[in-house]
Amino acid sequence: MSHPRHPARRPVLRTLPLLAAGLLGLSLLSPAPATAQADYPSKPIRLVAPFPPGSGPDVNAREIAAELSKVLGQPVNVDNRPGASGIIGTEAGAKAAPDGYTLVVGTTSTMSVLRHLYGKLPFNPDKDFTPVSLLGVLQTALIATPSAPFKTTQEMIAYAKANPEAVTAATLGPGSYFHLAGEWFGFSANAKLKFIGYSTTSPFADLMAGQVMTMFDALPAAVGPAKAGKLRLLALTGKSRHPNFPDVPTFAEAGLSDYAPIAWQGILAPAGTPAAIIDKLSGAMQKATQNAALAEKWRSYGGELRATTPAEFAAFIREDAARWGAVVKRAGVKLD
Repeated sequence: MSHPRHPARRPVLRTLPLLAAGLLGLSLLSPAPATAQADYPSKPIRLVAPFPPGSGPDVNAREIAAELSKVLGQPVNVDNRPGASGIIGTEAGAKAAPDGYTLVVGTTSTMSVLRHLYGKLPFNPDKDFTPVSLLGVLQTALIATPSAPFKTTQEMIAYAKANPEAVTAATLGPGSYFHLAGEWFGFSANAKLKFIGYSTTSPFADLMAGQVMTMFDALPAAVGPAKAGKLRLLALTGKSRHPNFPDVPTFAEAGLSDYAPIAWQGILAPAGTPAAIIDKLSGAMQKATQNAALAEKWRSYGGELRATTPAEFAAFIREDAARWGAVVKRAGVKLD
């Protein structure tokens, strides 16, 4: 009996060697990404800093970049992209290739506050970044001119309640950290302050001269003048008094237990950066923040050098953004 022919088999059989060759090619190529991650970093890393060269945050970024360079064995170069309240640099970081060779410094403003001030941003703080690690936090101080008609936080609150809007507070404009930290204080103290905006110059000179009474800010720029008696520190955030400023009471001691703004910096990568690279960078941050001299420098101006896991940093940003969102909403500030 003759067997029926199966002409369809021949093309299939003919294509099998080609298919096998293709699969072999794919198998040879597939380890490449894993190898690239294992070799990471094999070239310099760019750290986008959304602030001007020479500014306080820029100095912090350069210090941690130098430590990361030692740990990772490759240069970590700071790329300053200032402008638009940090939006320009942060957008550049969000749109970079997610390969671990571009990182961005995130801040209270860019990650927690701007999302509430603008209806539309060119980046999404939650979706466009993968948190790597917190870098450090700075406690917020109530800073007063020595000529102010009050010497303590309690006296300031009493004066403000008796004289609505008589207490002036310097800011860098609506929506700035100075302004929103002051608004938060006013809500907590049930007192009305008068905010004085400075758009292009630092308010410290006017504060020292008594042209404005108070300012809410992190401590780095105020430490020197305060030690020289040109400014007075009335209170600091934190659960307990800062060891470097034992004579400065906390806001909680003044009865403002819910007043807790902090300025912070952290390292983020573009969304989609491989988890293995994120973990390696997070581990590097753990080591980089162990520099004793750098940690003491942060403590000297009321701060804490602090690394976290990616998950801890993500939770930190969510909680911080929620707190600032409540302040912005209550203050009714919108910038677009």
